[in-house]
Amino acid sequence: MTQAIELEIGGMTCSSCAARIEKRLNRMPGVEASVNYATEKATVTLAEGTTIDEAVAVVEATGYTARPRTAKQAPVAETDPAGAGDGTAALRHRLVLSAALTTPVLALSMVEPLQFDNWQWLSLTLAAPVVVWGAWPFHRAAWANARHAAATMDTLISVGVLAAFGWSLYALFFGEAGRPGMRMAFDIIPDRGGGGHEIYLEVAAAVTVFILLGRYFEARAKRRSGAALRALMELGAKDVAVLRGGAEVRIPVDDLAVGDEFVVRPGEKVGTDGVVVDGASAVDASMLTGEPVPVEVGPGDTVVGATVNAGGRLLVRATRIGAETQLAQMARLVEEAQTGKAPVQRLADRISAVFVPIVIALAVATLGFWLGAGAGAESAFTAAVAVLIIACPCALGLATPTALMVGTGRGAQLGILIKGPEVLESTRQVDTVVLDKTGTLTAGQMQLVEVRPAAGTARDDVLRLAGALEDASEHPIARAITAGARSELGILPAVEQFSNSQGLGVSGVVEGHAVAAGRVSWTAEQWAQHLDPELHAALEHAESAGRTVVAVGWDRAVRGLLVVSDTLKPTSRQAVAELKALGLRPVLLTGDNRRAARTIGAEVGIDEIVAEVMPKDKVRVVRELQDSGRVVAMVGDGVNDAAALAQADLGIAMGTGTDVAIEASDLTLVRGDLRAAVDAVRLSRKTLTTIKGNLFWAFAYNVAAIPLAASGLLNPLIAGAAMAFSSVFVVTNSLRLRRFRAVSVGAFAQASTRVPPRLEVAASS
Repeated sequence: MTQAIELEIGGMTCSSCAARIEKRLNRMPGVEASVNYATEKATVTLAEGTTIDEAVAVVEATGYTARPRTAKQAPVAETDPAGAGDGTAALRHRLVLSAALTTPVLALSMVEPLQFDNWQWLSLTLAAPVVVWGAWPFHRAAWANARHAAATMDTLISVGVLAAFGWSLYALFFGEAGRPGMRMAFDIIPDRGGGGHEIYLEVAAAVTVFILLGRYFEARAKRRSGAALRALMELGAKDVAVLRGGAEVRIPVDDLAVGDEFVVRPGEKVGTDGVVVDGASAVDASMLTGEPVPVEVGPGDTVVGATVNAGGRLLVRATRIGAETQLAQMARLVEEAQTGKAPVQRLADRISAVFVPIVIALAVATLGFWLGAGAGAESAFTAAVAVLIIACPCALGLATPTALMVGTGRGAQLGILIKGPEVLESTRQVDTVVLDKTGTLTAGQMQLVEVRPAAGTARDDVLRLAGALEDASEHPIARAITAGARSELGILPAVEQFSNSQGLGVSGVVEGHAVAAGRVSWTAEQWAQHLDPELHAALEHAESAGRTVVAVGWDRAVRGLLVVSDTLKPTSRQAVAELKALGLRPVLLTGDNRRAARTIGAEVGIDEIVAEVMPKDKVRVVRELQDSGRVVAMVGDGVNDAAALAQADLGIAMGTGTDVAIEASDLTLVRGDLRAAVDAVRLSRKTLTTIKGNLFWAFAYNVAAIPLAASGLLNPLIAGAAMAFSSVFVVTNSLRLRRFRAVSVGAFAQASTRVPPRLEVAASS
């Protein structure tokens, strides 16, 4: 039996550190580990017999710190907006002081008219604290790595800075650089004919500042990219008014227990997930779903913690608390996605792990080559230092995790939960999307869509008497008829002598009439009557479209038909069109008969239809599509969709569906709007494109710059600035994902308030 844990790792300074910890953990018997530098977390699966303490000991023996946190523990919002807790403030302090000391050193070294007699000794005085104290994090990490016979990016930085500073000390004390009146000009391309009078104090100090600046921007970016998760956790209510002995007592929300009843006044947040016991109101769930339309709730309806009561007073009974609430589950999914790794990131990690030793070897080879070529010790040293500094692949280590963090965080804000980073690869390859009908394309609830009165009968009479009779029944079809009648006619009359014939229909007395409603055959048999030709044609047309028909009669005659159906969601047709625009081939999967399925397909614009499919056969359909060479995404919401969601290359669950379906999926759409699936695919593809762009620039930068440095055509100062700002570019490019806009949010407002089209047509006929 395995155990999944999460370790918070301390002391990592680059992706090479993460790769080394991951390698050591994976050497443990039966252990699978993934270490993410950006989130500073390790996801570890321990085999039976392996303890958490042993995993922590391995990390500590590698030279880092580790603190366990169980994977099922609810994520906790950080309460340190200033960044003091994550070292950002200390890093900023180190950066500011180092920059203040380095600025005059740069000016003196690069502007020859400012070089007064003995200026070099002032530069040494100012640069020494920067090289020792400012660059201390790099030296400390390099020493820790050296003790474990390892090399990371910090090794490159530390060796480069100390080499430049050491050469300067040699030139000052043993060469000609210490003499009064020494002058030195700045060259972008180093002078190969230089001698011992050249010093590199400005290189040692400025490279330190540039890299500190890059690290500071990285730290800030990590906080900004994790802001969505923190904001998600901070959405919840802090306290709640609980009913105790008939009186309201306000307590912290953490003290709530399942079964407690609490009051939610207008404008207050719902304390936790629960069921409405009393009251009716509109609840604004936009902070969780991204959908601005308030949802009407009443007794028996479920509400989600952190949503806002926009109307009347509600009494709610708590059903889920703490880590089990939807809010906590959303945050956990986001955190797990950010902690994991996409396949493309694993490639970058493997490259980083071997890159540093190769760079050190290249630097030594560069030094030896120029010494052998007779270029002089200074020129050889300059080229070697430039190789060390320019090759530092910090941007490579940040390329994937920063984009992944920003992308998944933005998705959470829009109600799109990406379960794992490997999902990004899946969305790029998908070419077919299988759409379950019920609950995905349709609302999943029966609605009255058509009223057909018999000749000589008033439509309102059919609707009023049938609605009144069905009001006494709890059947879903009865509720749909009653709701449709009440929405058109308002108050319905009372029913007397109500009787229910199980599975056939209901009867009773309404306004003095003996009324019956139910199956057409049963209702007709009550009075030994057949439908007239017009009603019979309407019956065949409705049933061919997969709709349910209820016959209504009174006073021993069939007076009309009521057509009930699970109606399409107002946005389904638009969603299908947008999926096609993304290059996806939609397939309708339904248990309806072929004729009814074709009707639905025509309404939403789907040509490829698989009908009359039993729930257990959905997996077979998905597998057959895959066997034909297609990469399949499946969208569903029910328990019977769970296996197909798991079988598909990309499973997308509607968040309005069952927990089983959501658990089996790769993407969860908190909104019940199919257009959110379009947004999910767009966001995933955009995130993957950003990752690839980051990796391209990180690779291209190193590939192009190392030959320049090795050939002696790059000043180490320029190399340090370029290396630092390559990391800044990668982080900034990733943060552009925060501006991603969903096409589905907001447009649902008008569509959701319209009368179902078929009922509207029937009402005007």
